Amino acid sequence: MAAGGRSSGDPLSPAGVPCAFSPQSQALFALASTDGHLRVWETANNRLHQEYVPSAHLSGTCTCLAWAPGRLQAKESHQRKKRKSEAIGTGDQADLLALGTAVGSILLYSTVKGELHSKLISGGHDNKVNCIQWHQDNGCLYSCSDDKHIVEWNTQTCKVKCKWKGDNSSVSSLCISPNGKMLLSAGRTIKLWVLETKEIYRHFTGHATPVSSLMFTTIRPPNESQPFDGITGLYFLSGAVHDRLLNVWQVRSENKEKNAVMSFTVTDEPVYIDLTLSENKEEPVKLAVVCRDGQVHLFEHILNGYCKKPLTSNCTIQIATPGKGKKSTPKPIPILAAGFCSDKMSLLLVYGNWFQPTIERVALNSKEPHMCLVRDISNCWMPKVETAVTKVRTPVMNSEAKILVPGIPGHRAAIKPAFPQTEELESKRKLGENEVSIEERLGAMDIDAKKEKATRPQTNSFPVLLAQGLESNDFEMLNKVLQTKNLNLIKKTVLRMPLHAVIPLLQELTKRLQGHPNSAVLMVQWLKCVLTVHASYLSTLPDLVPQLGTLYQLMESRVKTFQKLSHLHGKLILLITQVSASEKTKGATCPEQKAKLVYEEESSEEESDDELADKDSDDNWDEDEEEEESEKDEDVDEEEDEDAEEKDENGEDRDVTSEKELNGDSDLDPENESEEE
Repeated sequence: MAAGGRSSGDPLSPAGVPCAFSPQSQALFALASTDGHLRVWETANNRLHQEYVPSAHLSGTCTCLAWAPGRLQAKESHQRKKRKSEAIGTGDQADLLALGTAVGSILLYSTVKGELHSKLISGGHDNKVNCIQWHQDNGCLYSCSDDKHIVEWNTQTCKVKCKWKGDNSSVSSLCISPNGKMLLSAGRTIKLWVLETKEIYRHFTGHATPVSSLMFTTIRPPNESQPFDGITGLYFLSGAVHDRLLNVWQVRSENKEKNAVMSFTVTDEPVYIDLTLSENKEEPVKLAVVCRDGQVHLFEHILNGYCKKPLTSNCTIQIATPGKGKKSTPKPIPILAAGFCSDKMSLLLVYGNWFQPTIERVALNSKEPHMCLVRDISNCWMPKVETAVTKVRTPVMNSEAKILVPGIPGHRAAIKPAFPQTEELESKRKLGENEVSIEERLGAMDIDAKKEKATRPQTNSFPVLLAQGLESNDFEMLNKVLQTKNLNLIKKTVLRMPLHAVIPLLQELTKRLQGHPNSAVLMVQWLKCVLTVHASYLSTLPDLVPQLGTLYQLMESRVKTFQKLSHLHGKLILLITQVSASEKTKGATCPEQKAKLVYEEESSEEESDDELADKDSDDNWDEDEEEEESEKDEDVDEEEDEDAEEKDENGEDRDVTSEKELNGDSDLDPENESEEE
């Protein structure tokens, strides 16, 4: 039996995660999720056996994995000296698991010790590891990468044994022949290498896209009359990315035929393939192919030469949820992996999500061409974190202890001591008296609604309140939790909240971010904590972008206006500072200073008297005009009398006027001057 599983294509797809069954009776199932965690499950009871988180699980996520072959583990366990404290039975031998990472390193993990066994780094790959294959005899490990090289590792010394270029493009898949002397590698073309000399033995062409899976299907050639050299006449299978055909090739002695001899058709790209090896020409090959669409196709065919038409599946298996109610419709459940059991008549199916897969054994019925299994996995959202070796002890309970109420974990309630009223109520029922009232029942239960309302929620109940509020859309309950300003409390609440409530919380925060700016300040703190704490979980959701589309649009619109707002903010600050500075200068009073020296001119008193006279004349201009008219009449009467006097005083007047003109004190009016002329 050979099992192979490799991730290809979209990492967020429900199928296609790196996973594989253990070679020892398929007791364990290893699954490397896209968040970087390795989880090992027990197939018998569907229980989590171990969980391992590499130190660089986010930067160097696991891209492929492979179990060490059972025969190799048995040899190593006999050679290893066991201490008394490490006494292990034959059934619990050291199960080594090789993990290839996205950064080119290879980790060897021991499921018995539950820790990292060793790390293969030096001289290896520079890019993502695409496939890992163990050699079934010598314990060597072969790996291929996007750096176009194939590396042969010595797992004892953790060093590179040999490294050679496998293709002109990235090498995507490997497979070792049943006799351990040949190696198949695939990139754009398939090459068969001789491991001893590292030379190409055969070329095979036929796939247009990179090959994602390779495995041999037969151990012996169909024609047993000819001598068998270990490789000639064997068949092998190949599947490619975005290719719905699985090609079957035959290694022939002549190097003329390079095309596939037959092909199997499936509904989508194969992501996991398991088959039962054919040991003779009469035994058919049983093939189980898990496609990216979540279906399993079963084939059964005897490989005996060339077949022109593609072969269709004998049976197709699907799993769906039960449609509860008239309106709800059944939804398909993706199948992650499928493996044949040791009896070859039953199949182990792994379905659901990668975080909490369900493992089930299904009996094969060759008569039915299509099987649809109805399974309800709605209650499987919480992982059952249990270890394989646990001893559960029931503690002694007292009246002061707190017990967990059925429902969401973390919801606690104190045990109430029995009241004597309950005995009276029971005696009433026995005696057949009147029915007990609701008030008496509530009193017996000691329920006080006022106390419950007054009590403030404790720190450890915040995740419970948040989950309940999101589930019931209770606005008041959500306000109690989301209005907290304590950053430490917000971080603890986000850490303890269940994973299924992350998306509803982000949607609720998006609604509140569109509201009042004051509430948006608090919501940003919550949003920051959720995105940082649960980043690995959010990156695994396939429909994250449509679910958080409104949040993306909101953030983009806010970021677009941020630059303009910052420019406006700077200009406003500049204006405000200028206005405040000008107001300060206006409001400042000059300090009073006394002059040390005062200088006054001689004509200052005369000029001040003239200015006062001018002001008076301006104010009383009406009275001046009347006085001038009266003076004119008097002057006419007195002109004759004054003529004689003027002649005598002519000389004196000229002297006086000349003195007045020099002093600037001429008293003659302009009208009198004209009359005198």
